[in-house]
Amino acid sequence: MGIFEALPWSFYEDDTTRFWVHYGLVLLGLLLAVITFIVQWLSPAPYGKHERTDANWGVMIPQRIGHILSDAVPDVLLFLIRNKSFSHGYKNPYVALGITLGGFFPNCLYHFVNADFIGSAHYNNNYFFDPRFIIGIVLFIVGYIINKWADWKLRSLRDRKGDDGSTGYYIPYGGLFELVTCPNYFGEFVEWIGWSIATWSAAGFVWTVFASATFFPRARHNHQW
Repeated sequence: MGIFEALPWSFYEDDTTRFWVHYGLVLLGLLLAVITFIVQWLSPAPYGKHERTDANWGVMIPQRIGHILSDAVPDVLLFLIRNKSFSHGYKNPYVALGITLGGFFPNCLYHFVNADFIGSAHYNNNYFFDPRFIIGIVLFIVGYIINKWADWKLRSLRDRKGDDGSTGYYIPYGGLFELVTCPNYFGEFVEWIGWSIATWSAAGFVWTVFASATFFPRARHNHQW
C-alpha cells in the first residue's frame, strides 16, 4: 500500500446494502452537524454557565446520570471518551433530559459509523508506520494533553470561593487561556483531527465536523459571556 492510498474495506462494493447504509449514516451525520452548528450558533445549549430556567428542554435529571447515559452508553460502540463520560461535572447537579438525549443519539450515530469502519477496514500490516497514522496519533496525544490541562484548570477555578464565600464560574488566565477562549474545546478539536487523519475515514471526518459544530459556537458564546 502506497503512501496516502485509500484503505480498502471488506464491503467496499457499490450497490451493496452495507455500503449504502454506512455512507447513508455518514451523510446523515454531516447533515446533523450542519443543523447543530446553526442551532448552537443562534443559542447555546442550556447547561453549564449557559443554563437557563426558561429553556424548554424537558424535565431535570441528575447531571451525572444524564452524562453517563449520553456518553458512556454509546461508548460501548467505541470506547474513546470514557473519562468525560463518568467524570464530567457542572455547577448545577441537574441537567435537562433534552440535553441528555441531544448527546445520546448523535453519539450513538457517530460512534457506530466509526466502529463500523475500524472493524471493517483492511489496514496494511505496516500502517503503524504510515505518515497518516503517525501524524494522527501525535495530534491526538497533543490534543488530549491540552484538553486535560484545560479541564483541570477550569475545575480548580470552580472550587475557588469568592470574597463572599460563594462558588461559581470564573474567567481563567494563563497558558493557552491567553491565546484562545476555550483551550478545552481546542484540545478536543485537535484530538479529533488526529483521529480523522489516523483512521483516514469519512466516519472520522464527519465526527470531527460534528464536534466542531458544537465547539466553535459554544466557544463563541463563552467568549461573549
